[in-house]
Amino acid sequence: MAGNGVFVDIIEGDVFKYYSEGEWKKSASGKSVAIINPTTRKTQYKVQACTQEEVNKVMEVAKAAQKSWAKTPLWKRAELLHKAAAILKEHKAPIAECLVKEIAKPAKDAVTEVVRSGDLVSYTAEEGVRILGEGKFLVSDSFPGNERTKYCLTSKIPLGVILAIPPFNYPVNLAVSKIAPALIAGNSLVLKPPTQGAVACLHMVHCFHLAGFPKGLISCVTGKGSEIGDFLTMHPGVHCISFTGGDTGVAISKKAGMIPLQMELGGKDACIVLEDADLDLAAGSIVKGGFSYSGQRCTAVKVVLVMESVADTLVEKVNAKVAKLTVGPPEDDCDITPVVSESSANFIEGLVMDAKQKNATFCQQYKREGNLIWPLLLDNVRPDMRIAWEEPFGPVLPVIRINSVEEGIHHCNASNFGLQGCVFTKDINKAILISDAMETGTVQINSAPARGPDHFPFQGIKDSGIGSQGITNSINMMTKVKTTVINLPTPSYTMGKL
Repeated sequence: MAGNGVFVDIIEGDVFKYYSEGEWKKSASGKSVAIINPTTRKTQYKVQACTQEEVNKVMEVAKAAQKSWAKTPLWKRAELLHKAAAILKEHKAPIAECLVKEIAKPAKDAVTEVVRSGDLVSYTAEEGVRILGEGKFLVSDSFPGNERTKYCLTSKIPLGVILAIPPFNYPVNLAVSKIAPALIAGNSLVLKPPTQGAVACLHMVHCFHLAGFPKGLISCVTGKGSEIGDFLTMHPGVHCISFTGGDTGVAISKKAGMIPLQMELGGKDACIVLEDADLDLAAGSIVKGGFSYSGQRCTAVKVVLVMESVADTLVEKVNAKVAKLTVGPPEDDCDITPVVSESSANFIEGLVMDAKQKNATFCQQYKREGNLIWPLLLDNVRPDMRIAWEEPFGPVLPVIRINSVEEGIHHCNASNFGLQGCVFTKDINKAILISDAMETGTVQINSAPARGPDHFPFQGIKDSGIGSQGITNSINMMTKVKTTVINLPTPSYTMGKL
């Protein structure tokens, strides 16, 4: 159970503590932040409302801990990460329980997220040893006008203190995707979890605590964004920010100053279906991509652009699969569970009502109970409808009928987002041409968009983000190149005569 067993130290009374200096602490504010269960719409957990003074202390400690951690042998850093991964997977049940109650993630998917996170940490440890254990050696006479009088040695060194801010929908997985690369690279890490998902994050952090990382190297502060959000992202002690979320990321990027940013800020992932597509494959992928975790995924299929000649058949096949989706509480492993908050449900409903007023075809009856919204496919959507452009982050999927590939590409590229997209066709030549034309960070051919596997590059363009994620890219982003140049008195040539 959450907060019990090995996790007993992370809670006092009914309020979970924050983590600093290797200890679980209560905030001097004496205040807490409530976490609302999306299913019951009642308070499920409470976390500390940390103060700006406590953030300052965390940053001070993180800076000091990073200096000694950077001197820790690479193999030792990897060893501790492997240990944390094993502990994380060992305690998957209580962490998954938090995900079910905090963000209404179906029980089986919650367990999968924790196990996947452990695998990510282990893979990062191995990849970090390979990447960081190898430098470059350059010689000066490869550039015109130079003799071989300079030897340049390059290596990767840590940035310092990394601020990690994951989103509610994958609070554990997207936290460790930032934590593990930061640590293997020799950085310290300050985690600001999302409110919904904070308790799962605290349990995850305790697994790193149990692994024996040095005190102060990892911190986790909880609280209200209005009180410590800007204070954290603009803090002079932060040397890099890795953020996954929505519009808040744009504000962060404008305030953060001259530090590296790694940001993934959402998408309106388009699925283009051509006449020659395998429609059964396309329909299955659309339902999985559009309705998995109730559509609350940055890489969910957000709009289907299907050629008119096959649109009726595709919509029929998708509707048949939507009818089989189960709807209900996450504890029952239902396919469609309550969306994360009432405000989110209200936003989704606003998009649906706009489409209704503008005469979209409702393939199912719109139904909502509290935060629970039944899956809905909207056919004959037009570009003048909000749902054609805005990201619902819920189980509502629009279908736009197109008369040419160019029309589909144009709609995709007219979006402010550019995270991922997908194309279904049996013609690989067409697929490659369309992929090259789509202004997105990734294009999936004959499959729904997806972030993983976690070692693949993952990036967006336009309003979908800055930089690239994925284990290797994250390690590289959280380091900087250091060069040492040896100047020789006379040119030196290998195997040459003195």
